[in-house]
Amino acid sequence: MIDGALPYLRCPVCGEPLNRADRSLRCPRGHGFDIARQGYVNLTAGRSPHSGDTVEMIADRETFLAAGHYDFIAAALAGTVRPGDGLVLDAGTGTGHYLARVLDALPGTPGLGIDVSKPALRRAARAHPRAGAALADLWRPLPLRDAAASILINVFAPRNGPEFRRVLHQDGLLLVVTPAPDHLAELIDAYGLISVDPEKTARVTESLGPSFREQGTTTLRHSMHLTAAETRTLIGMTPSARHLEVQDIEASEITATAAVNLTLYGPA
Repeated sequence: MIDGALPYLRCPVCGEPLNRADRSLRCPRGHGFDIARQGYVNLTAGRSPHSGDTVEMIADRETFLAAGHYDFIAAALAGTVRPGDGLVLDAGTGTGHYLARVLDALPGTPGLGIDVSKPALRRAARAHPRAGAALADLWRPLPLRDAAASILINVFAPRNGPEFRRVLHQDGLLLVVTPAPDHLAELIDAYGLISVDPEKTARVTESLGPSFREQGTTTLRHSMHLTAAETRTLIGMTPSARHLEVQDIEASEITATAAVNLTLYGPA
């Protein structure tokens, strides 16, 4: 529900606090933002950001995550967070899967997932009783007050270093999950998928700039034994799905490596 996150939100037009007004949020200056029937609120201030992941990509993601293949990532996030005086913000939340696991580890803490994909937010709004969901573009000023978040998670999503620093408390924690060089290497070789950028680590560091200091990185690996249907579903939730006709792929059973880097940052 968006109500738990409401004290931490601000109007994307004028920066004033937002209050609930039936099926919308409004600020003292009269700017209003409707709450969709599915429970998320559009806080883009009339802007039209890129649309993000498609209905098909989100459906594949939910199916794949529900099967538990990436539970090792969710468990690592949940095992790393600590209670704090503020919001848990999931920047690029997708279906809200990881946010829900983190909130389970932090009883009583409110959460907010932001994304530009409406299909994703329809699911994220239902991911957890304490999780709100909002349409917002990570590349623009975030609709959150300064130092609103005690924990910020960012899983396979873009990073806006200056805005992340602004909304994160001075004692807050930023957790970034990115693919390791051998992530899904077997699928990449077998199906010609987009490979992991060899400069990924350098680009992550550059995106966060001087706003954060690294506290440590852990590489997590998990061997996945996938059926043909699961192989096709996994391909369908990756960036490669934008360039392939996933339904035409002749998928087969495969053992693939999921390998990610979990990096912890504190505000500089």
